[in-house]
Amino acid sequence: MLRNAAILSAAILTACAQTAPASAPETVEAAGALQPTATRIFSSGTIYTGLGTETVDTVAVNDDGRIVWTGSIDDLDAQVEIEGAEFVWLDNAFMYPGFTDGHAHLIGIGQRELSLDLSGVKSLAELLETVAAQDEELPEGEMIIGGGWIETDWPEGRMPTAADLDSVAGDRVVILYRADGHALVASSAALEAGGITDASEDVSGGKIERGADGKATGILIDNSMTPIGALIAAPTPDGVKRAFVEGANVYVERGWTGVHNMSVSPGHASVLKALDEAGQMPLRLWNAFDAEGANIAEGHLFETDTITNRAVKLYMDGALGSRGALLIEPYSDRPDTSGVVRTSQEELSAQMRQADEGGYQLAIHAIGDLANRHIIDAFEEGGYGPEKRWRIEHTQIVNPDDIKRIGEDGLIASMQPSHAIGDLKFAPARLGFARLDGAYAWQDLLDNGAIVVGGSDAPVEVGSPLIEFYAAVARKDLEGNDGQGWHPEQALSRTEALALFTSAPAYAAFMEDDLGTIEVGKLADFTVFDRDLMEVPEADILNAEAMMTVVQGEIVWQRAK
Repeated sequence: MLRNAAILSAAILTACAQTAPASAPETVEAAGALQPTATRIFSSGTIYTGLGTETVDTVAVNDDGRIVWTGSIDDLDAQVEIEGAEFVWLDNAFMYPGFTDGHAHLIGIGQRELSLDLSGVKSLAELLETVAAQDEELPEGEMIIGGGWIETDWPEGRMPTAADLDSVAGDRVVILYRADGHALVASSAALEAGGITDASEDVSGGKIERGADGKATGILIDNSMTPIGALIAAPTPDGVKRAFVEGANVYVERGWTGVHNMSVSPGHASVLKALDEAGQMPLRLWNAFDAEGANIAEGHLFETDTITNRAVKLYMDGALGSRGALLIEPYSDRPDTSGVVRTSQEELSAQMRQADEGGYQLAIHAIGDLANRHIIDAFEEGGYGPEKRWRIEHTQIVNPDDIKRIGEDGLIASMQPSHAIGDLKFAPARLGFARLDGAYAWQDLLDNGAIVVGGSDAPVEVGSPLIEFYAAVARKDLEGNDGQGWHPEQALSRTEALALFTSAPAYAAFMEDDLGTIEVGKLADFTVFDRDLMEVPEADILNAEAMMTVVQGEIVWQRAK
């Protein structure tokens, strides 16, 4: 893995040197002109600039896709050359700086749309009914592949097992990933095909769940999933393209203008560039590549005006729901385990040295309090500073003593608000109430000087900007409920929540001079909703609809009137 990361660093530097965003507009003085020239003007709505609570009603954009003026339409003629400009009427809708999902997996979003989606099943019985129906439809010998299930609210109160799958699918290979992507359930036929038996030993960074009789249940966690994942045929080139395009189209329809795209296969970089050049990638992408990928080659990494390749994704631990998150103390509901170690502190320190020497960014998955502490310790021991803009992806369970250290060190906390409103239904059982003091602690991190980036982790979660914004400001589930240990004081103001998805992702991507707010000189990335997210009752946020998505001045999606 270290060798691959070293190769990747050189490739990223090569790629970053190839292209740069469109240049900022010349100043009036430099151009010798009295007025900037606009080619597209957005008006007749309320436009939140992201500069505090400031609003304007008109934004003018030039043919480079940059903002040349903001203000009142009453002043437009006197300030901007508008001859031949296209007017885009917002019809009293509400525009914001472009919403960016600070942590998602774009290919997984597309694959979810194209495969057996179990994210909506409400019980084990419903999951088995879905599998049984799929079994009847598919030809003999074809695998059933799906994902998105999560058992924490199921009336049965347990995960599915191989025996459950066997009861409805017989000897068919069935592989169903848990929503967090850190666990799966496999049928007996799948276990046999993957060479996993009752006698198989746990691998480093993985776990085979076993029943009271010591036999494998069919649940595999983190690195133990590898032999089963290998059974799934690698997507064809057309399949990869289709998944990326499907995911991107879904996302712009929801109002996202950009994605910090995690765990990208290095071989997919050229695919993304080709899609962008063919006009099939409407999103702005910042890619974090999987350093564990084999045969990383410089030729795979290319950038465009809307694609940035500058980061490597590492994993310290697994997920809380599947008890793979690495904890300082054992799980409250499973004292026999404290989670899994996917990257040791020694390996992490070596990765940090390589990133420092190679000049690339690190995005490091850490959910448990010990995993987060290991990152902080290694960062401080290496003497690194905030100029690195290295990121902790999830920053989910943090010991209260470590929260201040994150802000002081300049580590970026990349967090997903919807994780809190889902996980807090089972987190008290996993952690006990005392450890929730540092869980999903967005406000405490902000108060201690940390940059907090908001994301969704889709396809683990739905991937809706409205759900994420709501979760950040309400800290309640989608029905408006909360519970003991939910710490409502961690909820954010509307202004803070907006920054999570606009200016904070821009900073984390080294693009704060180009994105994150609506002001002169910046790229024209805008999200338009039908209602005022900054003022409506919090429950009404979930009823909002995306109306228009604009990337670099171009309308990449618009709701039909």
